[in-house]
Amino acid sequence: MTSPRKALALAVLTSVGLLSACTATPAADNAAENRPIVDKSNWPEAVPERGLTKGLTLPLEFYMVSYADYVAIEEATTTLQQQCMADYGFQGIVFPQPGANPPPSDNDANIERRYGITDRTMAEKYGYGLPEELTRHTDQKMPDLTGVQFEVLTGHTKPEMPKPPKGAKDGSYLGAPTTKPARAEHNGKKLHVGGCIGWSKKKVALHEEDTVVVSNLSGESLTASMTSAPVQAVIKDWAACMKTKGHTLANPYKAMDQGVSEADPQKSITLALHDLACKEKTKLIQVWFDEESTIQKQAIKDHSTELKAVKSRHALTMTAARSYG
Repeated sequence: MTSPRKALALAVLTSVGLLSACTATPAADNAAENRPIVDKSNWPEAVPERGLTKGLTLPLEFYMVSYADYVAIEEATTTLQQQCMADYGFQGIVFPQPGANPPPSDNDANIERRYGITDRTMAEKYGYGLPEELTRHTDQKMPDLTGVQFEVLTGHTKPEMPKPPKGAKDGSYLGAPTTKPARAEHNGKKLHVGGCIGWSKKKVALHEEDTVVVSNLSGESLTASMTSAPVQAVIKDWAACMKTKGHTLANPYKAMDQGVSEADPQKSITLALHDLACKEKTKLIQVWFDEESTIQKQAIKDHSTELKAVKSRHALTMTAARSYG
């Protein structure tokens, strides 16, 4: 079976990988296509409204940041950063609008594909792929910042590639870009720690490490559920069902691997529909969801103090974000 950590990454990132692959060529200008920069109709649903995960919400999702909240925080910090830059004499700097390129799922749980694909309507059209509205990338112009503007914004200099060591052939040396601390002040005004970006996050009381805490618990619950007896049994039943349809696959993640890499769209669709049929027959999604829900409920009990603090801090951040956004 795919390793638990890899499985989580695949479940969360498969859609993102598809998104990147489908947007290698920049999209046409939104104005020319007569569509808005931010189209909320394309934002993911807070709770799936169709498919095998319809109405399902894992317990830890209560502590995760929804996409709508994420955008609200981004809107607030973007507004604050623009104001901050103006305070240093850099008027008229405009950053891209948040919410223009939504992800396929509302939060880090990625419940729609956590246990493999679950939506027959999408599978009938795209196989393991995504609809056009989620693969089309909206390009927004980034401001061309000077060196000092970049320092004021970030609190450090622009990243520079290190010089290759003596004797290295052209193109053969790959080094990590480096930065230096920003100047201490500009126009007689001391720079913020972390620049305007750091200042904006402080203003909304953003604790980015909290998302890591919840994501780690979510990853651990998926890992534990994969090795549980009920899930092992239902995956075995699913694999046996798939074999009757001509597919030798160990688990649903292997099906996603194959479906994503399949060059023939119709073959991907056929595999996806067989995958879903076997999930329906074996009740794989419900069994797996129930098992992981039990594990997550215990994790919430074990980390109740920490998670209550995460939820409380997020509430304060959202209150601040709404006042600045």
